[in-house]
Amino acid sequence: MAAVWQQVLAVDARYNAYRTPTFPQFRTQYIRRRSQLLRENAKAGHPPALRRQYLRLRGQLLGQRYGPLSEPGSARAYSNSIVRSSRTTLDRMEDFEDDPRALGARGHRRSVSRGSYQLQAQMNRAVYEDRPPGSVVPTSAAEASRAMAGDTSLSENYAFAGMYHVFDQHVDEAVPRVRFANDDRHRLACCSLDGSISLCQLVPAPPTVLRVLRGHTRGVSDFAWSLSNDILVSTSLDATMRIWASEDGRCIREIPDPDGAELLCCTFQPVNNNLTVVGNAKHNVHVVNISTGKKVKGGSSKLTGRVLALSFDAPGRLLWAGDDRGSVFSFLFDMATGKLTKAKRLVVHEGSPVTSISARSWVSREARDPSLLINACLNKLLLYRVVDNEGTLQLKRSFPIEQSSHPVRSIFCPLMSFRQGACVVTGSEDMCVHFFDVERAAKAAVNKLQGHSAPVLDVSFNCDESLLASSDASGMVIVWRREQK
Repeated sequence: MAAVWQQVLAVDARYNAYRTPTFPQFRTQYIRRRSQLLRENAKAGHPPALRRQYLRLRGQLLGQRYGPLSEPGSARAYSNSIVRSSRTTLDRMEDFEDDPRALGARGHRRSVSRGSYQLQAQMNRAVYEDRPPGSVVPTSAAEASRAMAGDTSLSENYAFAGMYHVFDQHVDEAVPRVRFANDDRHRLACCSLDGSISLCQLVPAPPTVLRVLRGHTRGVSDFAWSLSNDILVSTSLDATMRIWASEDGRCIREIPDPDGAELLCCTFQPVNNNLTVVGNAKHNVHVVNISTGKKVKGGSSKLTGRVLALSFDAPGRLLWAGDDRGSVFSFLFDMATGKLTKAKRLVVHEGSPVTSISARSWVSREARDPSLLINACLNKLLLYRVVDNEGTLQLKRSFPIEQSSHPVRSIFCPLMSFRQGACVVTGSEDMCVHFFDVERAAKAAVNKLQGHSAPVLDVSFNCDESLLASSDASGMVIVWRREQK
């Protein structure tokens, strides 16, 4: 879709909250049909001047009908509460390890390589430097990503524009987390502050909501898929964690928070999915054995503020946790006992909530160091280099976005990068989804998706990057389809 048609869709989406306020289903159908018509018009090849004139007239007519644009009240009220009641990226590291056992694991446990961060970076560089100029990093994962994504430029590969589907079963309640199942193209889940979790199927058409998981008495702040996708773990503001069977939606176990506090985030230990780490509103991180429902001895630690974000490195030996006072802590994780040992602390910005943390062992052939992606309510997306095996962080660069109060999240693209450059994707309070090339020195923005009518809180790719899901503060989930070249 041409850029002007994207802007038209964005204007319509922002006014969509005012259309038929008592019939939200109609609003969803309207914006879906609007997207289809605009895509068809973009193919017609109208002159750019005509498109811009249409955009200007469209904006004037909508303004006369509904008044000046303003942020929906639900999103505004939400901004002050969810940062204090949320968590961040549970981005399970999709990084493939050189160990063939790690590549083949599909159960709740997987083997991983044992190198330190310095060694990992050195190995990545050594492998790259032995290759002829312009060649790809020689791993099976990189070759697989090339086959899936096609031999296109970075901008072409991330030319997401058309809406594949719009879900609105949680309309008017924020959806803080949306996640595709692991290694899956068409299974999607999202949680809502209405206290439920939706499991969705995107094929066969039309996409459907398979089931809604109900049981939490307050908003669901976060959830995570297990490696084999057979269970989900969810955390809630009702101070409980629940274990769900994804096949039938049955609640297997309810586990109260050890401190009786609101639970704001969770993540599976990537090697042993019997262990889950949760963060709560009383500043504590706990390691919980979901088989027994008990806290692991020695598996607790205290941060300086409410724990909003958690992320493991790929081997599962390092855990990062971010709080609402601007700090990111690293912990050494004992693989045998689940014990946490506090290692390092980085103050990203005093008083700025850290709402998202995502880790990758390497991003691209140009960015071969282990990296961390952080959102921290600074109107910037931050990319850090992990410099040692205690999780010490060094700022590499930042990207401009709008984030000052909402719990916005970001992700690394899941495929191993085989071409020049590598993308990260983030939500933003300007109601857009932003794509950035981490290695482009100037004009790092690769794409911007417009269509949400509230701040975009979370984004998630399916396994082959053919679909991207985004959720917002008004409860809408949009699934975007990559443009076919």
